[in-house]
Amino acid sequence: MSTDDLRAIELLTRVRYGRVATSMRAMPFVAPARHIVADDRVVLRMHRGMGYHQACSGSVVAYGADNFHSGGPDLWAVQFTGTANMVRPTEDQLELFGPGPHHVDGEPFEPVYMRLTPQFATVHILEYGTEPAAAASEDGNGRRHNRHAA
Repeated sequence: MSTDDLRAIELLTRVRYGRVATSMRAMPFVAPARHIVADDRVVLRMHRGMGYHQACSGSVVAYGADNFHSGGPDLWAVQFTGTANMVRPTEDQLELFGPGPHHVDGEPFEPVYMRLTPQFATVHILEYGTEPAAAASEDGNGRRHNRHAA
């Protein structure tokens, strides 16, 4: 794996949810998914009731996640592209996923799992310019961190 791929995997471990994208009946869609990283692969958990797993299984998909909700000064987004395949997670993987929601779109949650073997990984880092001293803070290493509203 390249340094960028390893960085993308490391960042992905910092958040729990992302979005999977592919097409179904020639129409693009984006759906929420819970993820874990296992053996340098991304394992996704989705709700069977949406039916999106059928379009994803055996197809090339994109999976993206970010920390935009954090409001922190260091914002990033990662995207992985690769083939998704249905899998049965191990007990250890199920433990990493944790409990699922009780309902999705009003239906009882029924999980399905897919493994994405990333063939391409992209990392986007959002860096902001220097603000006036009142909006900046300094960390213990003498680096300035700025807060901005998007």
